[in-house]
Amino acid sequence: MKKIALFPGTFDPFTRGHEDIAIRGSKIFDELIIGLGHNTKKKRFFEADLMLDKINDHFKDYPNVKAMMYEGLTAHVARDIGANFLLRGLRNTTDFEYENSIAQANKHVYDGLETVFIYTSPEYAYISSTIIRDLYQYQQDVSEFVPFSL
Repeated sequence: MKKIALFPGTFDPFTRGHEDIAIRGSKIFDELIIGLGHNTKKKRFFEADLMLDKINDHFKDYPNVKAMMYEGLTAHVARDIGANFLLRGLRNTTDFEYENSIAQANKHVYDGLETVFIYTSPEYAYISSTIIRDLYQYQQDVSEFVPFSL
């Protein structure tokens, strides 16, 4: 059976931490789909279409990695695209508490789905999309925090 993972998130923006998780995940799974989800509780700062194009372009040399947009429950999307794994990155114990609850809910919705956690490499653990958006909004250089120009 092919190991297909969905790496879901809003990726607003896609950070070096996200890149770290995606590259490491691409070595574990046969196919890795970076899913830009629509979160009804969040208003996007960076356009989703722009981020999708930049992510796909950035991973063009990784044949088993692609990005897509989605709406709806992540577990339903995973089932619909044939993913049997969710890939999630963890920066700290706070992330674990939050992600563990979501993993349990996703397993309830789609029993064939397993969540795999990868800890972000230490050099990227402090990076968050929120901090990058704040810096960018005030015209600060964020190039060291993202894998492509914004």
